[in-house]
Amino acid sequence: MARPRILLPVLAAAALSLPGWRGAAAQSACSSDGLPQPVAVVERFINADCEACWSDPDTPAAKSNELALDWVLPGSKGDDAPLATVARRDGLARLKSLGRAVPARSDSLRSRRHGLNPRLRIAQGPALNDYIGTSIELKGSFAPARAWLVLVETLPAGTEGSPVARNLVRNVFQPDWDRPSRVPRKEARAMQIHEGSKPSRLRLVALVEDTRGRLAALAQTACTEE
Repeated sequence: MARPRILLPVLAAAALSLPGWRGAAAQSACSSDGLPQPVAVVERFINADCEACWSDPDTPAAKSNELALDWVLPGSKGDDAPLATVARRDGLARLKSLGRAVPARSDSLRSRRHGLNPRLRIAQGPALNDYIGTSIELKGSFAPARAWLVLVETLPAGTEGSPVARNLVRNVFQPDWDRPSRVPRKEARAMQIHEGSKPSRLRLVALVEDTRGRLAALAQTACTEE
């Protein structure tokens, strides 16, 4: 009997809490463990109307100690926009939080991490049908204003003519962590894998900002074979 589809998100998230669990797609462990926090994030915003922006040779690249995030924004042409299939409204919320307007073509912003450096850990489980289990944990008494857990698809330079490697945003979760706490903040969430994504390329990125809007913590996952 087929497993009820409504249970799939629950099972995907539960997989992270079962160390001995192995699904058919589980070939590696993916977390931020042992990785140094990047010193900055380069966020690149592309309007879905602007097909040429994806292959723009002047696209700012992330340095070796930086992390890139690529947001494709819904365009005025709706589903007829050239990049509509990878556009997400989450990018509009991100722009609003940064106090920036929606670009007609493209925009970019480099944010450096400040010295607060709270302890941030993220991890992802195996893909289960259309979902992937994710977790985020922040330790210490630091009181963040906003946290963003972003599911990205890693695309090498040259993909569809892109001059730079990209972390294309595929899904976003924002935990409610805007209150002071002396206990670790921890969330486990199943995130949907949207059509067209390759599960083997999916990684997590997390951004945590303080009450002044400064980037306080930054993490990304890497996968190691088990």
